[in-house]
Amino acid sequence: MIAQSTPAAAARSVPSAAGTARPARRTPRPLRRSARLTLAVLVILAFVSPIYLTVVNAFKTNAAITSSPQSLPIHPTLHNVSAALNQPGHVLELGLRNSLIVVVCSVGLLIPLGSAFSFYLSRRRPRIRAAVLAVFAAGLMIPPQITVLPIIKILTLIGLDHTYPGLILSNLGGGYLSFAVFVYVGFMRSIPAEVIEAARIDGATGLKVWWTIIMPLVRPATATVGIFLSLWIWNDFLNPLLIIGPITGQTVTVGLYDAVSNQVQPDYGLQFGFMFLAAVIPVAGYLLAQKQFRAGLTAGSAR
Repeated sequence: MIAQSTPAAAARSVPSAAGTARPARRTPRPLRRSARLTLAVLVILAFVSPIYLTVVNAFKTNAAITSSPQSLPIHPTLHNVSAALNQPGHVLELGLRNSLIVVVCSVGLLIPLGSAFSFYLSRRRPRIRAAVLAVFAAGLMIPPQITVLPIIKILTLIGLDHTYPGLILSNLGGGYLSFAVFVYVGFMRSIPAEVIEAARIDGATGLKVWWTIIMPLVRPATATVGIFLSLWIWNDFLNPLLIIGPITGQTVTVGLYDAVSNQVQPDYGLQFGFMFLAAVIPVAGYLLAQKQFRAGLTAGSAR
């Protein structure tokens, strides 16, 4: 008598594909941890190395810089810093003053404009908000080198070429305002609508709601926008060079370029002293606002 095979028995008699397949080899955990640590160290070195070289070489002689630029200053000197401060024509002092004026005026206008428009945009319908944000995204994607010549022609037509108001006005458009709007919209959408409605019931106008209620709630976003925009405008080289020019006035980046380009032989100590002094104000500004800056980044990542 021939026994009938059941499906279960047939399944047991035929080796399964899963049984014959080799298990996937996984990278050992210590090796993955070491790879992540190595990558993190390389990224940190890429960001820290220029800062380290600027700081240590600002207090060394030219001979020490050329022989060993990465070493610490064994016999530190203030000659480079004093030489940068005593440049003919007070290049550094004028550059720092002009850059500070441009940054304060530009950021002082970009923050209220960006926050007010973001408050209006955050309360609109999703389709309208998405369409407007798509337009502002173009300001982040278009390189500023493409728009600088049309901006100069417009400033020439209205009589603001080679002036600080013209440079400040050019900073109010493009990627700077787009960045501020994108950051503020994300924060303001998280504010409950009940808070705004309660203020309107109490008789507050839209301007008063924005200034007395919304702006204190988005203070971390204001610190984030202010720090990023200040650094970008402070480090800007192309717009001040082409719009203002080195004759009527110059920012610190253009002043550094002029000081380096006028040298017959490169004075590395003077260059590093100039860069060290030019970085003091942005670093001090960040240290003053770092608490709000970290809060803004954390809140943004939480959403």
